[in-house]
Amino acid sequence: MTAVIDEPARTPGRWAAPPRPVWEERPSGAGLAGKGIALSFACLAILFPLWIVLVTSLSSRKTIDESGGLVMVPKGITFVAYRELLSGGQVTRAAVVSVLITLVGTLFSMSVSVLCAYGLSRSGSLGHRWILMILLATMFFSAGLIPTYLLVQSLGLTDTYLALILPSAISVFNILVLRGFFTGISQELIDSARIDGAGEFRILWQIVMPLSRAVLAVITLFYAVGYWSAWFNASLYLNDQDMMPLQNVMIQLVQKQEAPVGMGQAIKTGQLSALAVQMAVMVMALLPVAVLSPFVQKHFKKGMLTGAVKG
Repeated sequence: MTAVIDEPARTPGRWAAPPRPVWEERPSGAGLAGKGIALSFACLAILFPLWIVLVTSLSSRKTIDESGGLVMVPKGITFVAYRELLSGGQVTRAAVVSVLITLVGTLFSMSVSVLCAYGLSRSGSLGHRWILMILLATMFFSAGLIPTYLLVQSLGLTDTYLALILPSAISVFNILVLRGFFTGISQELIDSARIDGAGEFRILWQIVMPLSRAVLAVITLFYAVGYWSAWFNASLYLNDQDMMPLQNVMIQLVQKQEAPVGMGQAIKTGQLSALAVQMAVMVMALLPVAVLSPFVQKHFKKGMLTGAVKG
């Protein structure tokens, strides 16, 4: 005979799943509708100004005058403003300067940040704890604007492009994110590479960096956007207008209402609209970031969250 074991009587709620937090509950229909409406308004608030800037930059002087300024509904498209801006004048030169500064600065910043983060991620590195503490201290304390300017001036970097790269070349936050990601890589994998005779640079190049593509892509975008959007260092350390990057030329157009060199006469004679030129420069400044961001977007969650949590 088979022994029958009496099960304990189930009291109400004894075996019920514990209640979930409010934020884990399935949203109601009203909640989904509210989120959709809120996201729609947020997207509209972001995209509508960009639409106005783009349409105004592609509008003729007559259309802009009829609209009384900014154009919301296009009435014909013309590329006169872009053609004049890219015809070899001040804006073209500033765009080339911005591209070169962004490429060289991003390469330099990523090289130094990756090497520093890899060294700090290895527990056996010489003095890595003290170096990490010093880096962390710089996040809370800084010398200030005047000492930094005097240092750049004493090094002879004023009126040179190095003044646009070196003072802001390293971000401690980016180094910490990279370090956190590198720390999460299996130590057994690195030890096996050492047994096979690989040195530190080979381990970094052939093992660590291929496994860290996500965080490298995100940090590269951070540095590139920072260099492309930077304007303060140029206004502080550069006196030659021919060396100014695109952002500073845009400031002259928007705030000071100054026409780019070679275009003032065209605006005065009515061939160009000063507002269309201003909007076209804004589009040129926003276009690289808007084009590159979607390609790196898929790496943001894995790169930033994983590096931050493991750090």
